[in-house]
Amino acid sequence: MFEPDLKKYPTSAGVYLMSGSDGTVLYVGKAKNLRQRLRSYFGAGGDGRVQIPLLLRRIAQVETIVTDTEKEALLLENTLIKKHRPRYNIDLRDDKTYVSVRIDLREEFPAMQVVRQVKRDGAHYFGPYASAAAIRDTLKQIYRIFPLRHASLKRCGKRSRPCLFYQIGQCSAPCHGKISAAEYRHLVDGVVALLSGREAEVIDELRSRMEFAADALRFEEAARIRDQIRAIEKSVETQKVADHSGGDLDAVGVHRDGGEVELALLFVRKGKLVGRRSYTLAWRLDLQELLSSFLREFYCRDVLIPDQILLPLEVEDGELLADWFSELRGKKVRLLRPQRGEKLRLCQLAERNAAESFRQRGSQRDARRKLLDELQQRFHLPHLPRRIECFDISNVQGQQSVGSMAVLIDGEPAKAEYRRFKIRTVEGADDYASLTEVLRRRLERGLREENLPDMILIDGGKGQLGVVVEVFGELGLGGRIGCVGIAKSRVYANVRGHAVERSEERFFLPGRKNPVVLRSGSAILFLLERLRDEAHRFAITYHRTLRNKAALRSSLEDIPGIGPTRRKALLKHFGSLKKIREASLHELRQMPGLPAKTAEEIFRFLKMS
Repeated sequence: MFEPDLKKYPTSAGVYLMSGSDGTVLYVGKAKNLRQRLRSYFGAGGDGRVQIPLLLRRIAQVETIVTDTEKEALLLENTLIKKHRPRYNIDLRDDKTYVSVRIDLREEFPAMQVVRQVKRDGAHYFGPYASAAAIRDTLKQIYRIFPLRHASLKRCGKRSRPCLFYQIGQCSAPCHGKISAAEYRHLVDGVVALLSGREAEVIDELRSRMEFAADALRFEEAARIRDQIRAIEKSVETQKVADHSGGDLDAVGVHRDGGEVELALLFVRKGKLVGRRSYTLAWRLDLQELLSSFLREFYCRDVLIPDQILLPLEVEDGELLADWFSELRGKKVRLLRPQRGEKLRLCQLAERNAAESFRQRGSQRDARRKLLDELQQRFHLPHLPRRIECFDISNVQGQQSVGSMAVLIDGEPAKAEYRRFKIRTVEGADDYASLTEVLRRRLERGLREENLPDMILIDGGKGQLGVVVEVFGELGLGGRIGCVGIAKSRVYANVRGHAVERSEERFFLPGRKNPVVLRSGSAILFLLERLRDEAHRFAITYHRTLRNKAALRSSLEDIPGIGPTRRKALLKHFGSLKKIREASLHELRQMPGLPAKTAEEIFRFLKMS
């Protein structure tokens, strides 16, 4: 095990990088005193975290980068974690991308946009919202009340008349001068108030306008405003959970059970609870360091940063984090540990949500564990198949051959682990040789990184399965990894020769002559079919990408004088390959930066091809 000479390391603030023998960065951390922090790892007492002994056995070197201040170390640590994605740092994998509503009030006629990234661009953002479908339904109601524009002014202005949304009363058509900028701004103010949670303010304003219209005997306008008021009252859902201060804040809750920690984050906007997100962290860290790492990882993304972040415990670098978040947001952000009142209640509610999320995940884990146990027994696998990898090969007449790997971890798709392979050593349509190359590349790397699957699923029958067994033998993996071949169902004609009957999917095992047939509708069958379909989809998508690039290259870059740079310029100028083909010689000559001789070559080549 690596034993560093701690006296060689500085006592100033900075960042340390722990790397393996192959140079891969395994862990990145920051410290106010680098020598003291490293002593906590390699000293007699150890660090106290469960994964640290596993980490220390793999460390071959420790590098340090000294910074002038602890804040600089914080920022550098964040940058290095993003760059290297170390295995032993917190990784907030999340299959949910929350959406927000963006309105840029600097525009003359602002529009609402549903976005998944919050950028520091000066626009107003509202959210986050857990369901994109739900917020789009809400926006449909808002358009009926406040008919803002739907599309860009430039595009709509090219039309001879306003769009259909104007005809049905869901757009005020500023592109055709149907509303003044001042009147449009009044609509925008109403939308901002609604999205900010100030429904009562909007309703009061509308009621005043309704009464004024009725007094002026404009009864149709008064009736329309009355319907708007009713629509708002109907669409507004009263929140039982509210922060009486009416501000924007996030409340963090932590639930710890053995070696797992569940973190829940409640989003409160304008006094209303609008959403929740939760994370399960597999390693038991010091809770203060874990919470600090979580905050850095979460809020450095393109997300909304609120006025206040409520924490269940103090973090050592709380002031540094608050300062950094304030810079990112452009407004002051406070990290608080409430002791009483409504904010303490919100923290307690976040903690209960974390505990409930952990309980629900536990139930799901138990169900998945039962499924994996059944899979191990059914296919006689050497280990519980916690990590299952499925491989597929795709090509058309031997051209652009590619391989794909889809992955299940604990019965759930792990898309970050998916890989695609461009076949390097095989020419023509030889699926067996292509599969051999892909398996060797994957398993050789797995041996180096000590990251092997528990089971391999191959899309194919006995032939493909034989390839897997042969590669296992070459690499000395026989008996260490289970392998199964899944063959598509057969189609039979019935005795009359008219109708067809389809058999069930067949699964082939090494050393077994007859296939295993699973009961139709079984959970195992559904799981493996879904994985096979994912690998096939992933392979086809990659193959089409390469094929399209090759087709584009053969059409343009084979022309003398056309390279990648000029090809991009042509596509940018004309918009598509089809339009380049349709262009006249005069149009080609008019393109800026394109020599006349090259334009003639392009025209002659495309017309002849």
